[in-house]
Amino acid sequence: MGSIERISGPLVIAEGMTGSKMYDVVKVGEAGLIGEIIQLRKERAVVQVYEDTTGIKPGEPVVSTDAPLSVELGPGLLGMIYDGIQRPLESIEKKSGSFIGRGIVANALDRKKKWKFVPEAGIKKGSMVHHGTILGHVQETDTLKHYIMVPKGVEGKLTMIKSGSFTIEEKIAEAEHKGKKYPIAMMQKRSVRTPSPFKRKFRAEELLVTGQRIIDTLFPVAKGGSAAVPGPFGAGKTVVSHQLAKYSDSDIVVYIGCGERGNEMTEILVEFPHLEDPKTGKPLMERTVLIANTSNMPVAAREASIYTGITIAEYFRDMGYNVSIMADSTSRWAEAMREISARLEEMPGEEGYPAYLPKRLAEYYERGGKIESFGGRTGSVTIVGAVSPPGGDLSEPVSQGTLRVVKTFWSLDAALASSRHFPSINWLTSYSLYVPDLEEWYIKNIGEDFISNRNEVMKILQKEAELKDIVQLVGAEALPDIERVVLEIGRILREDFLRQSAFDKADAYTSIKKQAFMLSTILHFRKRAEEGIARGMPVDMISKMKVLSGISRMKEVEEDAVAKTGEKLAHEIDSEFAAALKAYSSGAQTEEAKAR
Repeated sequence: MGSIERISGPLVIAEGMTGSKMYDVVKVGEAGLIGEIIQLRKERAVVQVYEDTTGIKPGEPVVSTDAPLSVELGPGLLGMIYDGIQRPLESIEKKSGSFIGRGIVANALDRKKKWKFVPEAGIKKGSMVHHGTILGHVQETDTLKHYIMVPKGVEGKLTMIKSGSFTIEEKIAEAEHKGKKYPIAMMQKRSVRTPSPFKRKFRAEELLVTGQRIIDTLFPVAKGGSAAVPGPFGAGKTVVSHQLAKYSDSDIVVYIGCGERGNEMTEILVEFPHLEDPKTGKPLMERTVLIANTSNMPVAAREASIYTGITIAEYFRDMGYNVSIMADSTSRWAEAMREISARLEEMPGEEGYPAYLPKRLAEYYERGGKIESFGGRTGSVTIVGAVSPPGGDLSEPVSQGTLRVVKTFWSLDAALASSRHFPSINWLTSYSLYVPDLEEWYIKNIGEDFISNRNEVMKILQKEAELKDIVQLVGAEALPDIERVVLEIGRILREDFLRQSAFDKADAYTSIKKQAFMLSTILHFRKRAEEGIARGMPVDMISKMKVLSGISRMKEVEEDAVAKTGEKLAHEIDSEFAAALKAYSSGAQTEEAKAR
C-alpha cells in the first residue's frame, strides 16, 4: 500500500508502491476511487483515475488490487448499458441517482440470477479441454445462445461437469492437469489491454450487409474488416453509426459512445430498447451491449471505454459470432490520450497528440478480423470508428492515423447533410478496398452482373460531377443530349438510390437483393434512354416520362414485392420508350412533310 504524493487532474502520483506492476488497478484515496497504473518510476506509480479526483489530498492511501483492468464476461451481458469501465449504469442509478457518485462499486453481471446450463454433446467427465473449448451453452435470449468457454490458463481432463440452473459464480465444471485442479464457472475475466488470442486469422471475404445502399453497393465493408467515418460537426457521423448498429448483418452489436454529448447518448439509451430487430422481430437490445461514456464523464474512463468494448466484442467472437463494434468517436478517445500524455509531461507529437498515437490506433483496429478460435469456431469483429476532425480537416493526426490502417473510408459531407441527404457519404471522395475481395460473394449471392453494374454507377456519378462543373459555366442546354442523359441518370441515382430515409420503415433498411433490383432498373432506364437519343429522341421527352415516378418509389416497396415491382417497371420502361419513339417518329415525319 502506498500514499498520494501529488495530484494533477485525473493523474495521481503515489509513493511507496514497491512491487506494483504496470496496468494494475488501484483504489485511490479514502473514497476508494478506481485507477490504473500507467507509469512506474522506482517506488513511485503514476495512476490515471477513472473518477473525479476533486477533494482527495496528499497522504491518502493508494491500495493495489494486484490485477489489471478487466471486464466480467458471462451470461447477462446482452442488453446491458455500461460506463467506460463496465459499471452498469442502471445499478449505479439506484445507488447514487442521476449522476455517478464517486467510489461506487457495482458488479457488471448479476450474481443472483440463475441460468440454465446445458453441456455440449460429447463434453463429459474425462474429456480433455483447453483454453476456448466450449463446455455448453445458456439460452441468454430467445435468439442467441451464450456459449460457456474454458477460460485462458485452464487445461486438462474434466473431473466433473454439471447441468442445471446456476449463478455465474457457481462451479459448473472442474479440470485437472498435473495434479492441479481448475474450477470453472460461467463467468470469466479478461484484461482489456491484452488482445484475446486465437488460432488463425482469415481473409475478410463476406459482405457485412448494413441495409444502407451507398455502403453495401458502392463502398462495402467485409465482416471482420474495418471502416472509418470521418466528418465535421453536424455531418451525420452519429446517424451513420446508429443505422449500422440498428441494421448491420451482425449477430452482436457493441456500441461505444466515447466522449459524445449527453443528449446524443440519451437518444440511444431511450431509443434502442424500443427498436425491433429487422432480422428476428425481437427487441434490438437482445443482441446489443451499450457503453456510454459522455463528454462530462472523467477523461481517463473515456480512454478505457474503447478497450472495454473491443474486449467484450472479442469474447462473443470467440463463441463463433459475427460482432460489429461502433466507436463514436475515436477522436474523443485520442483527445483523452493527449490530455493524459500532457499531464505525464511526455514529449508531444503533431498537434500535441502523443507520439505513440498511430501505434495505438493501429493496435486497436488490428484487434478486429475474422478468426478461428481455439474452440474451433469461426467468428469476426468488424470495427467502425467515427472520427471528428476539427473543422473537417482530414489532414489532422487522428484521421491520418486511422486511414493508414482501415480499408473502407466513408467521407461525410456537411453540404449533403445540410441538404437533408442521408447517409451524407460523399460518393466522390469515399472508397473501399474490399470490393475485389467481395467480388466472389457478390456473384454467388446476387449475380454476375452486380459488380459491373456497380462499376457503371461509379462512372456515371463521376461523369455527372464533371458535367455539373461545365453546366455551371455554360448551362445544361449547351451540352449534347447524350451528356444531358448522364445528368438525368446521375440525379436519379443520387435522389432515388443513394439517399435513404431513416423514418420510412421500407426505406430505412434495404436488402442487398432489393438494392440489386433498384440498380438494374435504373441502368435499364439508362440503356433505353441512350437508345432513344441515338434515334433522335429529345432528352426533354425522356426526363418527363411517367415511369420515372415508379423508379423514384421503388425504395418504398416492401421487400417481398421487389422482384414483381422490378419486372413491372422494366416492362413499363420498354413500353413507354417504344410508345415515345413511335410518337416522336410520327411527329418527325409530319414535320418533314410540312417542310416539303
